[in-house]
Amino acid sequence: MSEKPKKSVPVNMAAKLAEFSELWSQKTVAVLNDYEVKLAKLHGEFVWHSHEDTDELFMVLSGRLTIQLRDGDVDLAPGELFVVPRGVEHCPVAEEETAILLFEPAGTMNTGDAGGPMTKAAELVD
Repeated sequence: MSEKPKKSVPVNMAAKLAEFSELWSQKTVAVLNDYEVKLAKLHGEFVWHSHEDTDELFMVLSGRLTIQLRDGDVDLAPGELFVVPRGVEHCPVAEEETAILLFEPAGTMNTGDAGGPMTKAAELVD
């Protein structure tokens, strides 16, 4: 006997964000083909890094985010998004607690080529 399909339900971003408080930790909330839709809470400065094989989409849900690039900063407010092109070195900075949505290929490490103690695989949240 085949398994019943799971009931399709929308993802409530606010409810998912309320499920965790850890900063700089990506939580996968949906999968689209070979891509993951992730949420994260940020505060402070991350590490300079790049992703050689993929672009990375950042969308601010609340707070403000600055994406430092070697040739100038990109400032994002709620409802704004920016795509960091593959291979471009960048460093996210949030002066206040900021909630973001990320869209990138499954398995993309948060610190890209930099590695180090802030490297964490995304965790699935139900």
